[in-house]
Amino acid sequence: MTSIKKFQVTFDCAEPERLARFWCEVLGYVVPTPPEGFASWDEFKRSQPPEQRDAWFACVDPSGVGPRLYFQRVPEGKAAKNRLHLDVRVGTGLVGEERLAALEAECARLVPLGAVHVRTLYDGNDACIPMQDIEGNEFCID
Repeated sequence: MTSIKKFQVTFDCAEPERLARFWCEVLGYVVPTPPEGFASWDEFKRSQPPEQRDAWFACVDPSGVGPRLYFQRVPEGKAAKNRLHLDVRVGTGLVGEERLAALEAECARLVPLGAVHVRTLYDGNDACIPMQDIEGNEFCID
């Protein structure tokens, strides 16, 4: 049997640091410490050639359990629906109105951060809220 591997989730995007900081707020992640020898991320960025500044950013689960999220700047914009998306699990174990209320509360927290509420799916028992992040990437509150 093979061992479980650590992995990171990589986002192609226009503004890596802005998108990373959005996802830090959504998930409770943190910005890692700057590379060794640098007191801040701004100091690190200033040390880079101009074409490499703001080319990437990352955020991490402070508990070390969840995957690292890596954001890399790409020249092209988003052109189609994501083939992969994140589900933000806030309603695990809940059903019916209780589940819907938990998902709606999380939606209400994320919209002021720049997330877009696409629609609410609710069948009287199960619920899911498809959303978009600040660059239009789809994700669900589940």
